Amino acid sequence: MSLAAGLGPTQEIYSIDESFIGGLEGIRDLSLRAAAVRERILQWVGIPCCVGIGPTKTLAKLANQIAKSAERKPGSYPGDLARICNLAEQSPERRQQLLRATAAADVWGVGRRIAADLADVGVLSAWDLAQLDLAMVRRRWSVTLERTVRELRGQACIELDLAPAPKQTIACTRSFGRPVSELQPLLEAVSEYATRAAEKLRLQDGLASQLQVFAHTSPHRPGPRFNRSMVVPLRLTADTRQIVSAAISGARAIFEPGFDLIKAGVILLDITGTDAVQSELQLEEAPGRDQGRLMSAVDRINSRFGKGTVHVASTGQQKPAKNWEMRQERRTPRYTTEISEIPLVRA
Repeated sequence: MSLAAGLGPTQEIYSIDESFIGGLEGIRDLSLRAAAVRERILQWVGIPCCVGIGPTKTLAKLANQIAKSAERKPGSYPGDLARICNLAEQSPERRQQLLRATAAADVWGVGRRIAADLADVGVLSAWDLAQLDLAMVRRRWSVTLERTVRELRGQACIELDLAPAPKQTIACTRSFGRPVSELQPLLEAVSEYATRAAEKLRLQDGLASQLQVFAHTSPHRPGPRFNRSMVVPLRLTADTRQIVSAAISGARAIFEPGFDLIKAGVILLDITGTDAVQSELQLEEAPGRDQGRLMSAVDRINSRFGKGTVHVASTGQQKPAKNWEMRQERRTPRYTTEISEIPLVRA
């Protein structure tokens, strides 16, 4: 994402593998710049990607789809648009051809149900969608679809989200490397997941008031089935110790021997900002500031010296590897973050 940000001055990280870049007005040779950024990502990170360029977010998304499909599905779009597709460089006639070649259901913001409704009235392509009457679209469907139609016409209606809203829930779930049938390894795993969730919570300066813990067996393996969860109330907190303690109590309550559990997880619920105040009668010294300083110190230590350097005892010993941990035999080598995995070249 940091390399992709070199394309322009503003960036919205939309998902783990996708981002929007804004502020490209006035940049000359934009397609050449996009190709250079793409090659840099491929060379430095080893991840191939495609770049779509358009005057609106919806058209940029569509251009990206064209760039991917032109490379992966020869014949679906012109081959010269593979990897890099800049709609601004295309003639009006060619842009119309591209929109006609794109199904309305493939347009960003058009869901399956709306696509079926559109097909009932003969709207099958992105071009057909762009020609609809705006008042009719708003009246029959929604203002959201009206914005999509406007964006397909080149009118920007969806701004870059440069400051995404804080998450309302934070989850940390994993499948076990081997089935777990005893309580102790389950408690270790749940403690580890609760620790990771608490770290994510502090990164967004949040406080949680509820925690959900769950565990279940594999739906694809023979044997008795188990699928239980429990919500544990919390006093507004981001303290790892309190969150882990709640997760452990929940795991103890739902555990039952005789089942081969294959997955467990912890979900923090009802998250608010640190400015939230929970009013209650103070019968003891109020914790908070010292706890916050302690958790900040723990986060800094773990950031500097490695994950799990300081951890709650219920997660168990960090080494050797635990039986419940994920199997990662085919994980990509961590050349840039793990010195022991740097490849050795002998003369």
